[in-house]
Amino acid sequence: MPVTQGDTRRSILDTAQRIMSHKGFAAVGINEVLSEAGVPKGSFYHYFSSKDAFGEAMMRSYFADYLADMDSVLGEPGATSAERLQKYWDGWRETQSLDDCQGKCLAVKLGAEVSDLSESMRLALKEGTTAIVDRLERTIEAGLADGSLSIDGDARTTAQVLYEMWLGASVMAKIHRDIGALDTATKVTRQLLHV
Repeated sequence: MPVTQGDTRRSILDTAQRIMSHKGFAAVGINEVLSEAGVPKGSFYHYFSSKDAFGEAMMRSYFADYLADMDSVLGEPGATSAERLQKYWDGWRETQSLDDCQGKCLAVKLGAEVSDLSESMRLALKEGTTAIVDRLERTIEAGLADGSLSIDGDARTTAQVLYEMWLGASVMAKIHRDIGALDTATKVTRQLLHV
């Protein structure tokens, strides 16, 4: 089956996510991504109008995949909302730990860096992280309805606090090269959700 332009574009974006999750955005040149993806160096501008547009497309692609995975976990049939949330946090702990994130920690890795470099990438990050918090909020509300969890405040604030805490814990795990911060986030999450 012939390779389509969409396949090539996706290959470039997937390769960039993998490399940049380890090195960051500014440290990675377009030529490195194209070489790793097996795409001719002269064809970059056929797929993206600029490095900025490429970065925005990469962030949007990352969040589309992340949110689809999140929807799968949070929509698992036969589980309570509290169990679904716990599975999501367990998955976070597993995939965001230290250097073994394999493209799964782009928001953690690039959040601060690209927010100062590119307004379009910052907006893609904002939209993506807002969509994550939206899903957490809905699942917390469902947990209140099914009785599998309880909270002391409102669902939106709780969802934001939890997401921000896990982002911070991921950064601290990288700084200290120790997953203790993620263990603490797990413990505090259970306390906040009364599970």
